[in-house]
Amino acid sequence: MTHVAANHIELEYETFGDPADPAVLLIMGLGMQLLGWPEDFCRSLAAQGYFVIRFDNRDVGLSSHLDHLGKPKLLWAAMKHKLGLPIRPPYSLADMARDSLGLLDALHIQQAHIVGASMGGMIAQLLAIQAPQRTLSLTSIMSTTGDRTLPGPTKAAQIALLRGTPARLYHPAQREALIDFLQENWRVLHSPGFETAPEMQRERIGKSLERSIYPQGVLRQLMAVVASPDRSPLLAHITAPTLVVHGSDDPLVPIACGRDTARKIPGAQFEEIPGMAHDMPPGVCARLVPLLAAHFAAATEPTEHPAQHAQAAMQLASDA
Repeated sequence: MTHVAANHIELEYETFGDPADPAVLLIMGLGMQLLGWPEDFCRSLAAQGYFVIRFDNRDVGLSSHLDHLGKPKLLWAAMKHKLGLPIRPPYSLADMARDSLGLLDALHIQQAHIVGASMGGMIAQLLAIQAPQRTLSLTSIMSTTGDRTLPGPTKAAQIALLRGTPARLYHPAQREALIDFLQENWRVLHSPGFETAPEMQRERIGKSLERSIYPQGVLRQLMAVVASPDRSPLLAHITAPTLVVHGSDDPLVPIACGRDTARKIPGAQFEEIPGMAHDMPPGVCARLVPLLAAHFAAATEPTEHPAQHAQAAMQLASDA
């Protein structure tokens, strides 16, 4: 792993495969490090003939931690959100899309297949709007358009997302208790049709904690999600071939959100995975690899984007 300067911050990244192959940029979700894209998944995708890049978003993992932006007032932001009042986050999802684009610039990659999961799917959508000429294809996994009329998380999923980790658990002597706590949250979001052995999930959590613990960044990322406007008007301007993947059992971002995403992106293909929830167990990854490879293969020839269409789309993205 290594890091580069991108969009005025440092991003930690890792690559798999031959740099001469078409690039695939993987964008992970809220609070998740690049480890959220399992290594076996990345290697399997690279074996299909792609140069795979996974990275830590800003404020998570080993990328820049933006302490100077302070701790957001989530409760106050939630109240304003319910009242339909504007929220001013420390940074926006559009900023994070520019981070992703900056990473491609730093790696001298002109075009890539863009794949995002959950919050990463929201960022991927915006990247496809901001830089249509750089986007070979778009894949939005377990994500949404931001339409406020769509169904929200189940009560259990909402609690798992928002309940704060007790500060005492961050003490090194409490490491096993912290893993227990995080594993309880994971059980709410795990895929019932693709069971992951608890020991494997425990090992994944442990590796993530050994690499980095930075809960403050998760709060700022969450603010960016809450403050993000409905992307529906922007999605109509996406010209890249698009695949939308969603699990039938997702308690955090219900499948209606995936269907809405596919409906609002011209020509998008929708793929429902029965038994998938809001995680990436081995069984889901095994389903994703051939889906993605087929999608990428169908989009290997870059499409022409009318200049005026791209300019209009980029203007809408900058307004977001």
